[in-house]
Amino acid sequence: MSYSIRKSSLSDLPALLLLAEAARGIMRRSGNMGQWVDGYPSAQVFRADIERGVSYLMLDESSMPVATFAFMPGPDPTYAQIFDDRLPDGSLLQGAWVDDFRPYAVVHRIASRPEAHGVMAALLDFCFRRSPNLRIDTHRDNVIMQHLMQRHGFTRCGIIYLANGDERLAYQKILYEQS
Repeated sequence: MSYSIRKSSLSDLPALLLLAEAARGIMRRSGNMGQWVDGYPSAQVFRADIERGVSYLMLDESSMPVATFAFMPGPDPTYAQIFDDRLPDGSLLQGAWVDDFRPYAVVHRIASRPEAHGVMAALLDFCFRRSPNLRIDTHRDNVIMQHLMQRHGFTRCGIIYLANGDERLAYQKILYEQS
């Protein structure tokens, strides 16, 4: 499937909300009951992303919206500190970014329709063409996103905490060689 990606506009708000609802359904069916609760992301969140120019909409070949995401330059304040984590096998993962010096971009609020395949590959290709250093975080119960991060070569780096204190698993991938 071939996808196109463009910046979202306020007229896309209904589509963004439907994509968020579809993503919540995917999460709930996979056992992720704790992420995106209480109407998050709301119309206000999407509107703020659109106004900041960081909201994107992915369309299929028939121009149907199939995914959305926020793509923004770092630094992200929630990524200022990274903490140790316990891996599923009980071993300790020392919290550290792959690279904490070079500029990076962040991808947030990824949502897609359940029948859309290849969305993450298209999204990452789009983002990596704009920044060779990406960071993404996800809820501990979001096993689908964790699998996608592993599949696409991201390194699990530790735990970060959102402004409200919620924990997230943090990932990073860099396309250029480190010096």
